[in-house]
Amino acid sequence: MLLLRCPLLLLLLPLSSRPQKLPTRDEELFQMQIRDKAFFHDSSVIPDGAEISSYLFRDTPKRYFFVVEEDNTPLAVTVTPCDAPLEWKLSVQELPEEASGEGSGEPEPLEQQKQQITNEEGTELFSYKGNDVEYFVSSSSPSGLYQLDLLSTEKDTHFKVYATTTPESDQPYPELPYDPRIDVTSLGRTTVTLAWKPSPTASLLKQPIQYCIVINKEHNFKSLCAVEAKLSSDDAFMMAPKPGLDFSPFDFAHFGFPSDNNSGKERSFLKSSSKFGRQTPSKPRVDLHKVCIGNKNIFTVSDLKPDTQYYFDMFAVNTNTNTSTAYIGTFARTKEEAKQKMVELKDGKVTDVFIKRKGAKFLRFAPVSSHQKVTFSVHSCLDAVQVQVRRDGKLLLSQNVEGVRQFQLRGKAKAKYLIRLKGSKKGASMLKVLATTRPNKQSFPSLPEDTRVKAFDKLRTCSSVTVAWLGTQERNKFCIYKREVDDSYNEEQKKREQNQCLGPDTRKKSEKVLCKYFHSQNIQKAVTTETVRGLQPGKSYLLDVYVIGHGGHSVKYQSKLVKTRKFC
Repeated sequence: MLLLRCPLLLLLLPLSSRPQKLPTRDEELFQMQIRDKAFFHDSSVIPDGAEISSYLFRDTPKRYFFVVEEDNTPLAVTVTPCDAPLEWKLSVQELPEEASGEGSGEPEPLEQQKQQITNEEGTELFSYKGNDVEYFVSSSSPSGLYQLDLLSTEKDTHFKVYATTTPESDQPYPELPYDPRIDVTSLGRTTVTLAWKPSPTASLLKQPIQYCIVINKEHNFKSLCAVEAKLSSDDAFMMAPKPGLDFSPFDFAHFGFPSDNNSGKERSFLKSSSKFGRQTPSKPRVDLHKVCIGNKNIFTVSDLKPDTQYYFDMFAVNTNTNTSTAYIGTFARTKEEAKQKMVELKDGKVTDVFIKRKGAKFLRFAPVSSHQKVTFSVHSCLDAVQVQVRRDGKLLLSQNVEGVRQFQLRGKAKAKYLIRLKGSKKGASMLKVLATTRPNKQSFPSLPEDTRVKAFDKLRTCSSVTVAWLGTQERNKFCIYKREVDDSYNEEQKKREQNQCLGPDTRKKSEKVLCKYFHSQNIQKAVTTETVRGLQPGKSYLLDVYVIGHGGHSVKYQSKLVKTRKFC
C-alpha cells in the first residue's frame, strides 16, 4: 500500500507503466513515519498497517486513497465510527498507464491529471451505513487505486481507519474468544459481578492485553473510541484545527474563510455557523464510567444504585498498539432496595423494635377513635436513637432519646402518625415503644432524671455493701439483683452489658436480693437505700436495680460494680 495525498496523487504516480512495489514496505522507515504523528495527521492517504484517527464535519464528505500495485494482494480495511453513524464506501479503479495523450513526454497539467483519475467512479467493492465497526476483507485484491469515501449526516464526529496488505501477520486488533459475551454471574442491590472468556491474543499469542469495562445507564457501546467521545466534555469536542496541519481542502468555509460562493462576504471566525457545533452550549457530562482492570477475567462493579438498569461493555485493548476490540455488551438491573416494613402500633401496647447499626425503622400509629392527646413513650435500651414523629406528613418533633422518654402531642381527628427511629453509629439499637391516646394508662414506669446507683464506701464490709438510688413521686416496685464477677471485670465490660430492656425475668433466682415498693411526694426526699448482705470477702459484684411499672414492664438503672473488703 502506498501513501498518497489527493493533490499530490499524480505527482507521486509514475508517468510510465512501470508498476510500484507497494506491498513491500520499508519497515524501518514505516515505523519512523508512524512515530511522527504529524506525518499522517489529516492526510488523505491511508498508511499500510497503522490505525489513523480523523474527523468529519456533518454533511461534508471525506476521501482517502491508497494504491495496490500487484494483483492477488490480500487486503483488509476496518472503519470504526466514534460517536455517530457513518456512511462509507470502498471502490477501486485502474491505474493510468500513460500520463500524456500526445506522447510528448511532457506531463499533463495538474488539474487534467487530477480529473483523469478522480472523475472516474471506479468499481464499488463494499458499502456500509451505521455505527458498527465494519470490515472489508479480501484474500486476493486486484491492483488499482483504492478510494475510501466517508460521510456523517448526523453531526461532527471522529472515526478511525485501519488498512493493511498483510492482515495475517499484522493482527492489529485483539481477537475475541469463540463466545464473546459478558456474563452476569452475581447481582445485588449495589453490585454486579461480570465474567468473560479471555482473548486468544492474550492466552495463545501472549500479547499484552488488558480489559477495560464501561458502565453507563443509557446504552451499549460498539467501540472504545465511541466511549472516549462520550467522555469528552460535549458534542462540540472539536477545537479549531491548526492551520497547515488539520485543514482539508473543503474545511475552510466552515471556519469563516470566504469561498467561491460568498467571496464578497466576510465572516468572522468567532461567528461561524453553529451548525458545526462550535457555538453549541456545553451539555452535562454523561453518567459514564470506564475502568481498566489488567488481565483479570472477572470483576465486581460496586457503588451502583438499587433498582437501576446499567449497561456493561468490555473491551480488550492491546497495550502495545492501543487498538481495541469490543465484546458483546450486556445489561442488568440491580435488585430493589429492601423495602422498609411498616410496623403498626396498637393503642396502649408496648412494641419491641430492633435496628441495625446506622439503620432505621418506621412505625405507624393510626388511632381508631378521635382523641385530644396522644402520648409516645420510647425506651432506648442501649445507645441514644433519633426519634422523629410526623402527623399527616407534618414533622412534629425530632429528638435524640437515651433511656426512657415520653412525648405528649396534641391530637387531631382521624390523624395518622409516622414514627421514624434511626439507630446509632456505634452499634445495633433495641427499643420499646408505646403509643396511646389514654395518657393515664402508662405501661412504662416513670424514672428520675438520674438513674445511677451510688455505693457508700464507708459502709462497705467484708460481707456487705450499702447502696442508694433515686425514686419518683409515683409508687413503683423496685427489685435489686447481684452477680459475682471476676476481678478483671471492668467498666468497658459493664458498658457492653448495659441493656436496660432486659428485665428481672432474665435473671437467675439466686441473684435476687429483694423487691420493695417505694415513693415520696417530696421529690427531693425520694431516695432509698439498701444493704446487700451475704457477700464473700474481697469479691467483686455487679448490682442491678429494676423499677417495674403497673403494666409489668421494667427499666434497669445503671449497673454498679462494687467490691467487699478483703480484711475486716
